[in-house]
Amino acid sequence: MKIKSIKAFKIGNPITGGTYGESRDGSSERRPPWTKDAEVANPMSRYPRYKRLRASWAGGFSQVGCLVTAEDGSWGFGTTGYGEMSIHLINDHIGPLLDGENAMASEKLYDMMMRITSPYSPSGLASFAISAVDLALWDLKGNALKTPVYEIAGGPVRDKQFVYATGNDTDWHMELGFKATKLACPYGTADGLAALDGNEELVSKTRELIGPEIELMLDCWMAFDVEFAVRLAHRLRPYGLKWIEDCLIPEDHSSHRALRERLPWQTLTTGEHWYTPYTFFEAARDRVVDIFQPDIHWVGGFTACQRIAAISDAAGLEIICHAGMNTPYGQHFTFSTPNSRWGEYFVGGGPGTPLADTHNFPGMAVPKDGYCIPNDAPGFGHGHTLDSIEAMRV
Repeated sequence: MKIKSIKAFKIGNPITGGTYGESRDGSSERRPPWTKDAEVANPMSRYPRYKRLRASWAGGFSQVGCLVTAEDGSWGFGTTGYGEMSIHLINDHIGPLLDGENAMASEKLYDMMMRITSPYSPSGLASFAISAVDLALWDLKGNALKTPVYEIAGGPVRDKQFVYATGNDTDWHMELGFKATKLACPYGTADGLAALDGNEELVSKTRELIGPEIELMLDCWMAFDVEFAVRLAHRLRPYGLKWIEDCLIPEDHSSHRALRERLPWQTLTTGEHWYTPYTFFEAARDRVVDIFQPDIHWVGGFTACQRIAAISDAAGLEIICHAGMNTPYGQHFTFSTPNSRWGEYFVGGGPGTPLADTHNFPGMAVPKDGYCIPNDAPGFGHGHTLDSIEAMRV
């Protein structure tokens, strides 16, 4: 079964579904989501002009859909980010070179994409483009075989998937039944000594709210240097954080090694901004973190995540996809991966908004009481038709 066409295009955000503010049954959320105006520590926090909101500097690029069609009419749908840049790479370089190839040969096609993009590096923006094509190919394979992707990938490894919530509406997470929750850190190195007090206050209040039986984590989103991360970790040690995440600039591998050496007792995680399996191999060799967190829509797709899972498993590490339970793609990967014991669900809607109203995948399951079972429909079970995909275009 040969590939007939690969086409990428702009779509609306498939994670939010454009429904924040009112649920599909007409009930309003109780208050706006924490994301509406919350300050979150970030790499640009050192520059006051762009400090408060990520949106002020993140670029506002559209989401991307990718449709792969085979000669027999079978098709698959994948998604990624970075708008026109990803679209250009797919439509004008990667896609045409894969036309006529065996649509079922995922490993070969992934290898081809990595080599096609080697002159300008498969890391970074090219990795986003590769992800969309790879996910669409896996979806096509599942649709053609009338089998869910998690079965093709080896079958489910657990009866149901444990899921933690991310976001700062912690009371809503507890109401939804999550048994683990992760905070976005508001202050980083750029905020000086006051940042230690502010971050400790947030963590302290959250621990008091959730009690000792709920796991608590902290996402630091590339806003720290080694010294600040060490000082904050020591301040927060009494609150029993399961992990501290994404503290450093991702490319600064020497600082990751230094942080590991200075915090041997603290579980460390990162990886959402690492691209291609090569970086994860280097990190596993040096054991700079305990848990890898690739994003399946950014790192190179399902095939790349499988390779990263093999690397981490051989090194005795875990893998938890960034926002992996927010899309059917991450759900199927997590459900079929032995060393992916947890899944992450970013709770973007305000308190009162059902989780089903914060995404645009009609067939996708959502967590209930902290667990999730992916849809067993063919492919990724996203529930889209060619008509509904067309309606997502912007």
